Amino acid sequence: MSTGRSVVSFRALGTTAALVTDEAAAPAARAVLDCELAAIDAACSRFRPDSELMAVNGAEGRWVDVSPLFVEALEVALRAARLTAGAVDPTIGASLRVLGYDRDFAQVPADGPPLRVTIRPVPGWRLVAVDAEGGRVRVPAGAELDLGATAKALCADRAARRAAETTGTGVLVSLGGDVSVAGPAPDLGWVVRVGDDHAAPLDGPGQTVSIMAGGLATSGTAVRHWDRGGAHLHHVIDPTTGGSAETCWRTVSVAAGTCVDANIASTAAIVLGPAAPAWLEARGLPARLVGLDGRIRAIGAWPVDGPGRADEEEVAACSQR
Repeated sequence: MSTGRSVVSFRALGTTAALVTDEAAAPAARAVLDCELAAIDAACSRFRPDSELMAVNGAEGRWVDVSPLFVEALEVALRAARLTAGAVDPTIGASLRVLGYDRDFAQVPADGPPLRVTIRPVPGWRLVAVDAEGGRVRVPAGAELDLGATAKALCADRAARRAAETTGTGVLVSLGGDVSVAGPAPDLGWVVRVGDDHAAPLDGPGQTVSIMAGGLATSGTAVRHWDRGGAHLHHVIDPTTGGSAETCWRTVSVAAGTCVDANIASTAAIVLGPAAPAWLEARGLPARLVGLDGRIRAIGAWPVDGPGRADEEEVAACSQR
């Protein structure tokens, strides 16, 4: 019988991983999570020369044999592009690289000289070919994939589901603040702290919510950002320009049926900027949007978190930035 709740956190995939489950189930759940983390890193890392993604990016337009996991991760990324009309596009790899995000983020210099690069629209997800039955993929010469956001969310979903099936108990997995839960939930749900930085203390700025199932994801520009020659850059790319998205939102959090779907929506909302509230409302997704000035807007069933919630006039002002 379980003697209580186990909460562990550690570094993985260039971010913080957290696992919450019953103490008795923790060792088996951790083994599942470690396995999923190792597999997704070997398949999808942009910073490992031996990853499958790097082999695909370096193939100069040729077909490359890949694992079933890589096919799954790429199909998830392409689904994200379809659902968002291209606002979330996996062919942003070269854009991230030339803007300076070319290594694990902890090693990216916070400041540096001006960049001398040509920013242009990304090649586009429709040019990516997948032969799922044959286990191979192809991207055009010069195009580079980045599966970072959706692959991390996919890993959280896979790990939570497998750990719950293995242990027969409830499991929460968080990877950089992207949360997936599976199995029986606690009576009051899984308690999650939402804020600008997943690594911030629990008493820092933010909101505490609970979820019973599915996933929750937060995307934003407040943590993974850097400066080059006075230009402020971040990792959320607008595929129509190939540059960091010019957005009026500092952070967007979304709850959905899976962590993958929540991540797709939160990332798209950053790119969509002033169009994000209507886009989220049309899809019935509960969300919390924090403007650059700290004003907060709750969408759908997301609970209002007190002072600071933007009214319609304030949201309109945000849309004019």
